Amino acid sequence: MSLLNSLIHIVHRSSKRVGRGYGSGKGGHTSGRGQKGQLSREGGRRPLWFEGGQLPLTKRLPMLRGKGRFNVVNPTAEVTLGDIEKMKTKIINLKTLKEEKVIDHRFRKAKVINTGKLTRKVTIEIPVSVSGKQAIENAGGLIK
Repeated sequence: MSLLNSLIHIVHRSSKRVGRGYGSGKGGHTSGRGQKGQLSREGGRRPLWFEGGQLPLTKRLPMLRGKGRFNVVNPTAEVTLGDIEKMKTKIINLKTLKEEKVIDHRFRKAKVINTGKLTRKVTIEIPVSVSGKQAIENAGGLIK
């Protein structure tokens, strides 16, 4: 092994301070920034989302902003018999559906439809389709 590899550095050169005159070691006139333009000016940096003057993405897609952003597309949630079978509670209403995260918390209405199988007794407190009503009553459930 060479002796040169084992020597420690005793000279620590600091980085050159750009734009501080000829004595700074990095030119005086343009200081490595080029001639003209936004990037040559002080404070001339662009934000990360800047697109060179093109219409920004937030303005090109106006429907993603604004007052209708948090509305649910379908105001009535469809709850299947299979969803009810997976739930732990025996009383099914809008509050319990939201608590067990069967439906999104933004829904204001829900309706039970006949898809899947129901094998246990439950009490339903939301609207039910005609065929769903028969399936719930066949399983021994109650509709209020």
